[in-house]
Amino acid sequence: MPDSLIIIPTYNEKENIEKIIHKVFSLAHGFHILVIDDGSPDGTAQIVKNLQGEYNGHLFIEERKGKLGLGTAYIHGFKWALAHQYNYIFEMDADFSHNPEDLIKLKNACENGADLAIGSRYIKGVNVVNWPMGRVLMSYFASVYVRFITGINIQDATAGFKCYRAVVLDTISFEKIKFVGYAFQIEMKFTAIKHGFNVLEVPIIFTDRTEGTSKMSTKIFREAFLGVIELKIRSWFRNYQKPSKKNQSINY
Repeated sequence: MPDSLIIIPTYNEKENIEKIIHKVFSLAHGFHILVIDDGSPDGTAQIVKNLQGEYNGHLFIEERKGKLGLGTAYIHGFKWALAHQYNYIFEMDADFSHNPEDLIKLKNACENGADLAIGSRYIKGVNVVNWPMGRVLMSYFASVYVRFITGINIQDATAGFKCYRAVVLDTISFEKIKFVGYAFQIEMKFTAIKHGFNVLEVPIIFTDRTEGTSKMSTKIFREAFLGVIELKIRSWFRNYQKPSKKNQSINY
C-alpha cells in the first residue's frame, strides 16, 4: 500500500478536479488521493465518483453536507488518513495553484529530516504568478505580521501546500484547533512548531487558478488577522507535548 495520501478539499471545482486527479496519478510516485467535498452543487463529487473505477483503491471521496470550512475539511481528512495508517499526508488545492510535480519535493523533504514540509512562495524571493500586486503584498505582509506576533520563523505562514509526517498529526489535538480559513493554516504550523517538530520550507512557484472561482473572502482575512493574536494568547495557557525521541527527526 502506498504510504502517501493527498487530501484535496473541494467546493465547486468541476473545471479542475478531473485534471488534477489525472495529473497526480501520472506521477512516478504512487500517491493516493482523498477528496473532501462539501456538498458542491456543481457536481464535483460525482466527477470524482466516476473516476473511482479507473483508479480503484487509489482514489477516495468523503462527502459532507454543506460548506463547513477548509480547516474542518482537512481535519476530517487527517483523521481518515491516520485511521488508514498513511505515513505522509499532504494538503493540496484542486485548482493547480499548487503544482503536483512539487509533491515529490515535499515528500523528499520529509523523508530527509522534516516533520512538516511547506511549499513556500516566499522562502526565495516572491514566487507568485498571475496574482494582482495588491494580493501579493497582502499575502506577503500577512506572513510578516504572523512572524511578529507569534515569533515563529516561517516565511509563508498562510501556505496551504504541505506534507506532514503522520506523527505530527497524531500528536496535535484537533479539538484544540479553532480556526477554519487562512488562520487554520497558520495555527497548524504554529502548533507543530510548539510541539517541537522540525518544519522546513521548500521553495515552490505558486500560480493563481485559471479556471473556477477563488474561495477567498474578507471574512477569511479578518479571521486570520485577529486569530493570530488569539492564537498567541491561548498558547500561554497550553502545554505542548513534545514528540518522543523515536519519532523525532534530524535537526537541521
